Amino acid sequence: MNEKNLYHKLVDLYAGDELPLELKDELEAAAQNDQELAFEMHTLKTTVDQLHRIDSPQMSEESFQRVLMRLYTAGVEPETRSSEPVIFQHQLPMQG
Repeated sequence: MNEKNLYHKLVDLYAGDELPLELKDELEAAAQNDQELAFEMHTLKTTVDQLHRIDSPQMSEESFQRVLMRLYTAGVEPETRSSEPVIFQHQLPMQG
């Protein structure tokens, strides 16, 4: 694998600030000579930063009921296997 392919594979780690400093510096230096790499790094980093700023969705009783109705409509029969109330068992993302 050549260095260019390696750099493109590291962009997601760069965007999440998961690279060691020396590798981050090397990737940024490579991006100065590669517009495609620089664009990919910038856009993914910006996207990840924006996603980190958004508050996590909260599961309300209304949300729980909508999910439950979708499950029933799909023919699924949910079972409670915990002493906790059902609403606290599942953290499902909202999908409108």
